Amino acid sequence: MKIPRHITSLTLALITSCLYAGESNTLTPSEKADGWKLLFNGKSTEGWVALGKDAFPEKGWTVQDGVLHHEKGGGGGDIVTSKYYTNFELTFEWKIGEAGNSGVKYNLADPNKNVGFEYQMLDDAKHPDGVKNGTLHQTASLYDLVEPSSDRKVNPVGDWNQSRLLVQGNHVEHWINNAKSVAFEIGSPDMTTRIAGSKYKKVAGFGEKKASPILLQDHGDSVDFRNVKIRELP
Repeated sequence: MKIPRHITSLTLALITSCLYAGESNTLTPSEKADGWKLLFNGKSTEGWVALGKDAFPEKGWTVQDGVLHHEKGGGGGDIVTSKYYTNFELTFEWKIGEAGNSGVKYNLADPNKNVGFEYQMLDDAKHPDGVKNGTLHQTASLYDLVEPSSDRKVNPVGDWNQSRLLVQGNHVEHWINNAKSVAFEIGSPDMTTRIAGSKYKKVAGFGEKKASPILLQDHGDSVDFRNVKIRELP
């Protein structure tokens, strides 16, 4: 396409942005230039395997209309990226089913087991874990370790949420719908104390910085993912 001379670079950027707006599972030219990669292409499960396996689960997880879907009660188990990550920025959109529970786990203590830091995704109002155990187990928390921001905005069950996870060096952040919810330092005295008082206190290597796959949790409930993007950081 020939670009008229009167169109400035800023105008062209805005046009490009509009062309890509609303398109799921795609990267804009600027995202590609910044090093972003798709972890889910909207068409297949390429790049994902069952936890501890070499192949994708045969049940539970499906790709439907550009969405990676886990069916309630469908089984299949957790899935992980076939690649390991150390320092990265991850963005993803998700929605949970009624009374549902899921999470994105990273920095796994053992890459073949599902124990690691968890970005919690929950129906906070109806799932027993969030109702009975408080904010430490609610959406956008560092599950069982760091409470989410009290003024975070979580969209209603069945609506899409936008999340961001930053891991750079020992610094970690959880974001939801363009607002920071959690920030902490791996290996800090505060985090060491929190782990010692948590369900993870006896897990060998838990909380140590390491290369790890990224895990999407099968907690037995309905959950959808799209626009899962990552860029590795120095």
